[in-house]
Amino acid sequence: MNLGHTPPWYERIYRAKAAELILYGRALGLAHGEAEDVLQETFLALMELDRPPEQPERYCVRTFRNRALNYRRSFWRRLTRELESVRWFERSQAETPAERAAMRCLSELPVLQREVIVLKIWHEYTFEEIGELLEVSPNTAAGRYRYGLEKMRACLKGENYERDEPIGDSVALLDPAPPVS
Repeated sequence: MNLGHTPPWYERIYRAKAAELILYGRALGLAHGEAEDVLQETFLALMELDRPPEQPERYCVRTFRNRALNYRRSFWRRLTRELESVRWFERSQAETPAERAAMRCLSELPVLQREVIVLKIWHEYTFEEIGELLEVSPNTAAGRYRYGLEKMRACLKGENYERDEPIGDSVALLDPAPPVS
């Protein structure tokens, strides 16, 4: 191994963003395997670029989103995805019942709200960045986030978590986003 070797820009982004992009693909309605296929297509396209884009991570997410949306348009893939929908998240033996409930509630949200929640929480995008990516205003992105969290809170109401504090009482799992000024 060459200690002085710096990995190419796309490899650094892959290491940093691959898992988040798979989750984002799931939020966009792809099955896990489909999200992996789109991830591969995205990085093959990035590797063919002559030079890195100005904002490589944002370019990568935008490229992934466009490819994911194109992928979803196929009728046969849509049928497969509907059959796969019961496994929106890959299951882990370490999952708690509360985690399964939260994943179920997230998977039941409308795609537009689920997409914004994933971009905000897992990708740590601002509402301005989300708005630019989705071609909506930052206020629309913030509204989708807020409404999605409200629906998750309602879906999780009464669920007990490790602290034995029910959602909707004094402690909540997710706080609403502040308004965009």
